[in-house]
Amino acid sequence: MLKIYSKTFVYYNFILTFVKKSITSLLRIMSKLKIGDKAPKFTGKDENGRDLSLSDYAGKKLVLYFYPKDNTPGCTAESCNLGENYDALRKKGFEVLGVSADSQKKHQGFIKKYALPFRLLADEDKKVIEAYGVWGPKKFMGVDFDGIIRTTFVIDEKGIIERVFDKVETKNHSQQILATY
Repeated sequence: MLKIYSKTFVYYNFILTFVKKSITSLLRIMSKLKIGDKAPKFTGKDENGRDLSLSDYAGKKLVLYFYPKDNTPGCTAESCNLGENYDALRKKGFEVLGVSADSQKKHQGFIKKYALPFRLLADEDKKVIEAYGVWGPKKFMGVDFDGIIRTTFVIDEKGIIERVFDKVETKNHSQQILATY
């Protein structure tokens, strides 16, 4: 009798997990930000614990890029590419801000190690990540999990989303952005 309850529990648990992931995916698709949408306002802490808000970039174009984790190959390539081309981006009127769920301390080390010339938002509670709809189901090496979906938003001077890059070329991201302007 206990075996039957155990198998039933496992089956129902599997079904509930599947339904939860399906609903999460559907909500992400339905709430996906697009060109012309007003960028969600946010306030958080940068790598030094200073407050940082979307309003700090009012009147400027902002490249707001979301990446999974400091010091991983793709994230390092993307961040370094943006850093190496920071002057070219600034000449076109862009500011750059990176966002991940890493801690302030990890961000400090990442910035120092790669001499990144821009700030990073430490979104450990994932409020900004979720507001921009970039937290969701992913698959890596055959394993399903939830995480940050690499995405870049270009926000104009008035806080309107001007471009969305959801197929980011990590080693060529600056050029990918600049080619659209």
